Amino acid sequence: MKKTSKWITAAAVLGLSASLAFAGSNMGEGHGHGFEGKGRHHGFSKLASKLNLTDAQKDQWKAIRKSSHEQNAAFFQQSHQTMQDFRAAKKAGDTAKADSLKATLQSQRAQMKQIRAAEEEQFAKILTAEQSAQYQAMKAERAARHAAKESQKQ
Repeated sequence: MKKTSKWITAAAVLGLSASLAFAGSNMGEGHGHGFEGKGRHHGFSKLASKLNLTDAQKDQWKAIRKSSHEQNAAFFQQSHQTMQDFRAAKKAGDTAKADSLKATLQSQRAQMKQIRAAEEEQFAKILTAEQSAQYQAMKAERAARHAAKESQKQ
């Protein structure tokens, strides 16, 4: 039980930390897939401001996110459904079903990390050397904050 809550917490932290680095899939046009909240557009605006991205870079990033979302739409929908099923099973006390979905959730989390890593790789290509260095520093700071929070929990 505690391990499951750690996985769910880790997924939430990953989503929140990614929102600082990545734009929402629709950039305010409706709602995104299951793992993206409304705050992601604001996260990208903040990132774009800190990195002083040009309008061309912002447009490139929007195109990268849109393309990624379109290519992975079925996966995102499936992941969202799996998470809903898992939560419903836990709420209903159906531990057998919840346990059977854990492997699928872990696999989907791994695939989500791969998708985000590919997006980040493309994002890095549109940055100047100075922006890239600043972005890497921001990521390191975020990782340090995350590690500090995790150590406080234990």
